[in-house]
Amino acid sequence: MTESTVNKVGVPGDSRLNDLKVNKSGPWWTKAPIIKDLRIAVGWQKGMLVTGLVITFFFILLAILAPLIAPYGYSQMKDSSGQAFPTQAAPSAEHIWGTTVGGYDVFSRTIWGARTAIIAIVIAVLLSIFAGVLLGLVSGYFGGWVDRVLVVIADAIYSFPSLLLAILMAIMISGGQSGLWSGILASGISITVVYIPQYFRTIRAEVVRIKSSAYVESAKVVGASTWRIMTKHLLKNSTRTLPVILTLNSSEAILTLAGLGFLGFGIEPTAASEWGYDLNRSVADVTAGIWWTAIFPGLAIVLIVLGITLVGESLNDLADPRLRARKSAGEVVGSIEDTSVDPSEKPGVRNEVVAELDAARNPLAPGETPVTVIDHDPAIPGSEWTGEGKAPASDEGKE
Repeated sequence: MTESTVNKVGVPGDSRLNDLKVNKSGPWWTKAPIIKDLRIAVGWQKGMLVTGLVITFFFILLAILAPLIAPYGYSQMKDSSGQAFPTQAAPSAEHIWGTTVGGYDVFSRTIWGARTAIIAIVIAVLLSIFAGVLLGLVSGYFGGWVDRVLVVIADAIYSFPSLLLAILMAIMISGGQSGLWSGILASGISITVVYIPQYFRTIRAEVVRIKSSAYVESAKVVGASTWRIMTKHLLKNSTRTLPVILTLNSSEAILTLAGLGFLGFGIEPTAASEWGYDLNRSVADVTAGIWWTAIFPGLAIVLIVLGITLVGESLNDLADPRLRARKSAGEVVGSIEDTSVDPSEKPGVRNEVVAELDAARNPLAPGETPVTVIDHDPAIPGSEWTGEGKAPASDEGKE
């Protein structure tokens, strides 16, 4: 802050202007997508984001700690003494969520199913992003016949129903059912094919928009290679909306994986636990009044989809300035009200700093007394000197 500025809006001994907090560059982790959005989110948007993150991280912890939390294995049908589990047993001390028609422990199957779902999501999303972003960069930057061919293929894939396309890919890759890693990979690839066009179209549109920008042209002039332009300049500026698409697609991937398992095209029950398969096996149980075999896997699907969807919708709102909630005036740190020139005076509704600056632009004549900005009438928010808060002219004289 310069000395002239201090003389205009400050007084000797008042250090509030110097102590005023400003936005400074923080640690690198504060710029991460989720952390950055948490810092700027307010109100119901922050509530949605925090709730979604809590639910999502809860299931991630379940997936990581599944061997420690689950009392039995996902395919275990006997206890340590070799005695077989009862089938369709009600919740008890030995099986807190009961058992299925096949004799599996419902609690253990539900916990292990979180690991299967998380792994399948990670594989599907990573493959989709890698393929979609790469194809979008190539198509948007080079254009021509390459762009036309890739756009036609992406539109053709996008026109297929996602679940039907995933079933087709699952049959082509693994014949419908397979083991743990082969089944997860098959499910991940099946879901990947569905979501590649979304990443492709998003990145391509951004690259087409920014490839004619001045900084891209400058990079060409100085002799930057095509690869450097695509990765350094285009990629960094065209992936702003990827976190939003990633979270929304993750929730859809859970439903697609559950749909594959429910229809019998997922992972075999002895290879891994999968919520969709458990729901398929519990259809007949529900009609017989055996509710526990369906309620817990179904609730797990609903909760994890809800958590990821809340995160995605919150990020979408925060990324759009038109939907982003604004902080109230009382929440803004370092407002002009905090820099009042009179330390003993409580800030009012009008702007004292602007008033002082107006006085500086209109210097007083020699011998005149400076005007103090005060509220003469509590009903008038501003002083008569500044011209603020003047009541409108009365209409009595017009009659």
